[in-house]
Order: sequence, then C-alpha cells, then structure tokens
Amino acid sequence: MSETPLVAIVDDDEAVRDALLNLLQVEGLGAMGYASAAAFLSDPVSRSFDCVITDVRMDGMDGLELQRRVRSIDPLMPVIFVTAAIDDTTRTRAMSEGATAYFTKPVANAELMRELFLALRLRPGC
Repeated sequence: MSETPLVAIVDDDEAVRDALLNLLQVEGLGAMGYASAAAFLSDPVSRSFDCVITDVRMDGMDGLELQRRVRSIDPLMPVIFVTAAIDDTTRTRAMSEGATAYFTKPVANAELMRELFLALRLRPGC
C-alpha cells in the first residue's frame, strides 16, 4: 500500500464510530466517520474511500441498502459489516451481495484488522 488507505465508518452509534475511528488511526489508516448512510453518500469524498465499515441497523437507510449503493458506484469497494444484528438471514444476504466480512459486536480488534488489511491489499491501487 503506497498511500495511506482511507476507510469510511458508517454507524449511527457515536461510541462505536469513535472507537473504530481510533482503532484505525492507531493502525496507521486514514478514517472518517458518518452518522448515517445518507450522510456518507451525500459527501463528495465518499468516492475516495478504499473501504467502508458499516452497521446493518441504522436510522434511515440500513447497511444492506448502503452496500448496494456503494457497489453500484464502485463494484470493487470492500464493505465490512460490524453489527449487533445476530441474524443468519441478514448475514447470508450481506455476504451474497458482496460483503467482504460480517462481524457481530463485540468484534475482536485483531480479527477486524486482519480482514480489513486483506480487503485493502486486494483492492487495486492500495
């Protein structure tokens, strides 16, 4: 990875969003947080990210719809779910629609970072 990858954190839970932002920054990655899928998609910077980490259940647009919209803009964009939604149907749907990984909260930092770094290495240009 020649340039510092930029990761979007989309989660309506501020504490979770801040914890993930801190973790990624400690790991040497660039990160920006968004309180909603709509806020992320409306930001012109949203097309500059190398990966999106999102929750499933959020006010307004949910994470599955966010994933569909992100993938329609950039089919190679890795999307990682970190959610409290313990639902095999939702997990299966997210993965079948192209999610890179799906974790239930609480997720071990090492597991999340392993999947994130793998996703970034597989993304062209990172």
